[in-house]
Amino acid sequence: MKAKLADRSLFQPSSSALTPDSPFPDLVAYWLEDLELEDRLSKRTLPLYERNVQTLVLPVFGHLTLREIGVARCDHFLKQLAKQSYNRAKRARVVLRLALGLAVRHEVLPPNPMDHVSRLHRPGSTPNALTSAEVNAVRAAIAFWEAGRSISGPKPDEQLGAIVEVMLGTSARIGEVLAIHPRDIDVTSPTPSIRITGTIVSHCGEPTTRQDHPKTAKSRRTVAIPSFTAEAVRRRLARLEDLSLDALLFCSREGTPLTTNKVRRQLRHVLDLAGVAGVTPHVYRRTVATAIDQQAGVELAAELLGHTDPKITIQHYIRRSEMVKPVTAEMLERAFAKEQ
Repeated sequence: MKAKLADRSLFQPSSSALTPDSPFPDLVAYWLEDLELEDRLSKRTLPLYERNVQTLVLPVFGHLTLREIGVARCDHFLKQLAKQSYNRAKRARVVLRLALGLAVRHEVLPPNPMDHVSRLHRPGSTPNALTSAEVNAVRAAIAFWEAGRSISGPKPDEQLGAIVEVMLGTSARIGEVLAIHPRDIDVTSPTPSIRITGTIVSHCGEPTTRQDHPKTAKSRRTVAIPSFTAEAVRRRLARLEDLSLDALLFCSREGTPLTTNKVRRQLRHVLDLAGVAGVTPHVYRRTVATAIDQQAGVELAAELLGHTDPKITIQHYIRRSEMVKPVTAEMLERAFAKEQ
């Protein structure tokens, strides 16, 4: 009787098409269909989940039934994958947890094996940020290219320099910068500002469009901008052919949204010509976060970047200086100075 009780499914409802003996690929197909029916994920996230489960998880678990997938097997799989790449292991953990979670909700599996696997440990890394000299070197390279002095590559459209200045003056993501409308800009008041209200999205097989909200809810914000950004925005506004408030500040010659990949390629091309390496649009967010942290602290840096938790800013965006603030020497001098 004990053997029969162990073998039978005490959790299997009559309405479910899945059983403990169902192949894992059947669960994956059911899970992906369930996600699509829920319609809660963005058009970008759903294909990402599907690709991750197809490329990372199914090659290892595709031949197994659900009852054969336990904590030990999942734990070993993630540890082996983490040896190759922490990011790949992290992505595999997410989709494996979600898929097996569906089996738990349908009472096919009693616990989720992923609830008990070992924690993944991220390798230590230091966020890279540009120095003031490096920022100016990039500016000079872009200005040289936009002036038409470089004979290599496509003809400049004179937007790249302004895009960089806006990233540097707002900390906005590249997609958020490309989604700015003239209605989001105030460069006439004593404190010029830009409101971040959307982002550019590119889905496979669909035209690039402007999404009417940024990456997260807190990412919708109004940012006071420095003079170099305000001047770049004024010059760009003066060049716009479409003067409507809902036009895009940065756009193609036809007025359509620029893709983030196009801007990345253009920036990489220009900097390759100048012999500058390792500069991406996202490094400007780290550069801004590092500068604000050094002058005003991490709380303000996190607020400027639109982060809900300063821990994210510290871990991924701020380049820590090895130099401790010299004021400690003065404090120790007062505390332990030798008596004369």
